[in-house]
Amino acid sequence: MKDIKSYISNNKDRFLSELFDLLKIPSVSADPAFSKDVIKAAQKIKESLLNAGCNLAEICETKGFPIVYGEKIIDKNLPTVLVYGHYDVQPADPIELWDSPPYKPIIKKTDKHPDGAIFARGACDDKGQMYMHVKALEFMVKTNQLPCNVKFMIEGEEEVGSNNLGIFVAENKEKLKNDIILISDTGMIANDVPSITTGLRGLSYVEVEVTGPNRDLHSGLYGGAVANPINILNKMIASLHDENNRVTIPGFYDKVEELSKEERAEMAKAPFSLENYKKTLDINAVYGEKGYSTNERNSIRPTLDVNGIWGGYIGEGAKTVIASKAYAKISMRLVPNQDWEKITQLFKTHFEKIAPKAVTVKVTPHHGGQGYVTPINTIGYSAASKAYEATFGKKPIPQRSGGSIPIVALFEKELNSKTILMGFGLNSDAIHSPNEHFGVWNYLKGIETIPYFYKYFTELSK
Repeated sequence: MKDIKSYISNNKDRFLSELFDLLKIPSVSADPAFSKDVIKAAQKIKESLLNAGCNLAEICETKGFPIVYGEKIIDKNLPTVLVYGHYDVQPADPIELWDSPPYKPIIKKTDKHPDGAIFARGACDDKGQMYMHVKALEFMVKTNQLPCNVKFMIEGEEEVGSNNLGIFVAENKEKLKNDIILISDTGMIANDVPSITTGLRGLSYVEVEVTGPNRDLHSGLYGGAVANPINILNKMIASLHDENNRVTIPGFYDKVEELSKEERAEMAKAPFSLENYKKTLDINAVYGEKGYSTNERNSIRPTLDVNGIWGGYIGEGAKTVIASKAYAKISMRLVPNQDWEKITQLFKTHFEKIAPKAVTVKVTPHHGGQGYVTPINTIGYSAASKAYEATFGKKPIPQRSGGSIPIVALFEKELNSKTILMGFGLNSDAIHSPNEHFGVWNYLKGIETIPYFYKYFTELSK
């Protein structure tokens, strides 16, 4: 990749400015109030793909938010790489915990990012990482170094479950035909320890509603005589874990893969400081399933977590009521072989069963997806490894991630394609949280590294 460093250096300010323009758009797919902004972001991506050198870029309508498709076909006899990413973002709430406005990107230096980090919602997940691929294409096209064909599929519903992506993929298999899928929506161990994500957890996301009396009641007149849905909900949730922090839902672990001692020993070789981990999170101790390390708990083990809980009076001052209803949002991260739809049904059956007769329970499934493990003995993995070696000067470490990208398993099923996960973010980048950020160095390093993947994948495919 001739002159790539000088190209990035000469265009650094423009690369940042373009990303900033995208980050200023509050494309929150979960909130209808931002629907116009989501559409605006899609249009921005289409323009960016055309400017980068795509022969074709179009906005493909779905029953939800559109998918942006683009392609640069130079020779149908050459390999084709399909890049997947998403332009929608998580809600910025709670806004008051941001040190700077979430949609006014700003660069600030941090301990992990001495060269500066871009603070904004979507900076790392996934606008910044997705846009690296657009700029990598620009470099290869402008310098006449694109070695193969490239296609882009950038969606606007990843943060709400990609409900319409599966339909789009199934109906457009020929359009999306490829030899490998490339995604940057994960992270790496550290800036000086590159890694390739080889496993993702699946996901089951549900909302529960517990109803007691037909209206809010005076807690003095009715307290102790009528079931309090908030109290009941808390007891039910507490019962979902045992004393060893294992999930108590019958059948939950039936399909869970137990890694061998040898596999766990290989995982343990990845650099990790428990003290630094606790310090970064400002906690005194870690917590989780007995018998497993921190890195095992957040990658190869399934989990159940309450993501939100509410009910009753939460305003200023006091209001003595027994609420009629209580609610919670619960997510379960799953490992390969756990079917998310079956786990959702197991949860629903169990949660309804443990409810006392004094209340009624409603479980509403939201979205989910399967876990995924990618082999490390493929041409795609070798190409990614060589790409990191070319720009980082060292071989990347394969690692399993605790996050979920449900559509990866869908891609393999529908398109018969393997996926390579080349992430450049860090675990400390606060994705889904206030003060999300993405290192300037990481952003530019991604743009530098991605073209090498194209080079080596094309060479190894011959």
